[in-house]
Amino acid sequence: EVQLVESGGGLVQAGGSLRLSCKADGITFDDYDIAWFRQAPGKEREGVSCISNSDGSRYHGDSVKGRFTISSDNAKNTVYLQMNSLKPEDTAVYYCAAGGHFRLWVLYESDYWGQGTQVTVSS
Repeated sequence: EVQLVESGGGLVQAGGSLRLSCKADGITFDDYDIAWFRQAPGKEREGVSCISNSDGSRYHGDSVKGRFTISSDNAKNTVYLQMNSLKPEDTAVYYCAAGGHFRLWVLYESDYWGQGTQVTVSS
């Protein structure tokens, strides 16, 4: 059974930092891209960051470039999202998902999603 479990969300003041974790079980980790998405109430899902576990390529959405960093520990089957200089507009539920690069990062589609973790940034 494939399972993605996010952790690390919470409440933080603007300018602060959080690190999210996504633990993936039941997949061959090195064969998948893992991406972080977020969705705020009334807004569309937004791609935040994506990492290819096969070659380490990283991708970040324009709204988070220079502030967020995605990384992966293949030995632990875990992907991290380091979020710095957080802004109130970063407030959302953050989800991780696994899949092939095009379907995952371009189409925002996946068969495997985590349950989400809430990030709230106060002003």
